Amino acid sequence: MDIKENIVKLQAGIAEAARAAGRDPASVTLLAATKTQSSDTIRAAIAAGITVCGENRVQELTAHLADNAYQGAEIHFIGHLQTNKVKYVVGKVALIHSVSSDKLLRAIAAQADKLGLVQDILLEINLAGEASKSGFAPEEALAAARLAACLDGVRLRGLMCIPPAARCSGENFHHFMTLRQLAVDIRQKMVDNNRDMDMLSMGMSGDYQDAVAAGSTCVRVGSALFGPRPPVLPEG
Repeated sequence: MDIKENIVKLQAGIAEAARAAGRDPASVTLLAATKTQSSDTIRAAIAAGITVCGENRVQELTAHLADNAYQGAEIHFIGHLQTNKVKYVVGKVALIHSVSSDKLLRAIAAQADKLGLVQDILLEINLAGEASKSGFAPEEALAAARLAACLDGVRLRGLMCIPPAARCSGENFHHFMTLRQLAVDIRQKMVDNNRDMDMLSMGMSGDYQDAVAAGSTCVRVGSALFGPRPPVLPEG
């Protein structure tokens, strides 16, 4: 697996989709989703040009931090986060993409207050109402954004979504457009607290070009960068 070659291909795909939509390709961040990857592989990706790594699992985040695997890159947390593991993530990453409930939002803010810092976050939106996925329903997003604005320990940077697995190209484009419009609506209704909301985290290996066309500012790519993942064991 030639990581450098894959980065070049992905960046070319991002640039193509961005220019077709009248956007600057530089406005889109390629995030390496490093789930199940070794510290050496992460280092190789960073050496090849990756500037942002995203971890799905607290256990792997903690291990890679201890191994200094992320040196030279920004770290994001992109997976499901349990409230009892917030203390291992807040202050360790630049951005938490997956804030999926009021309870988790308050727990993150409380931990940030304890550490005397402000944690950047995104609200995860469950656009399709899938029972298997976490996230706020679209109609709950404005209230969650207003709650975030009232909590000193967090700064709301935008929204994130994980749409249903696409069976064909273009299938999730309407989901991405829905998230974009939801972000616009929230910003319009939060006049005093909307300048920080400049991020849309959407798009993965199979649909990142559709996401960029719809306005994504961060695509989370794993298999298209690193190849197929090995089986994942449950996190303890």
